[in-house]
Amino acid sequence: MKQEFPQRLQKLRERRRMSRKALGELCGLSKNIIGQYERGEKEPTLAPIVALADYFEVPVDYLIGRQNYL
Repeated sequence: MKQEFPQRLQKLRERRRMSRKALGELCGLSKNIIGQYERGEKEPTLAPIVALADYFEVPVDYLIGRQNYL
């Protein structure tokens, strides 16, 4: 998860052309946390992973790098 999650999160966010702040507000997280996740500075716990996967309508396994396809 260390490598895939930050890249996939940023890619999904940028595809929707949204800011970190907007994503954070929609998922109950701060823009700073989203930034830390995308830079790989912090690993999320289960609740934020589920919230982000639900928002982007992707499987948790895809978001954390255990599945390579949608």
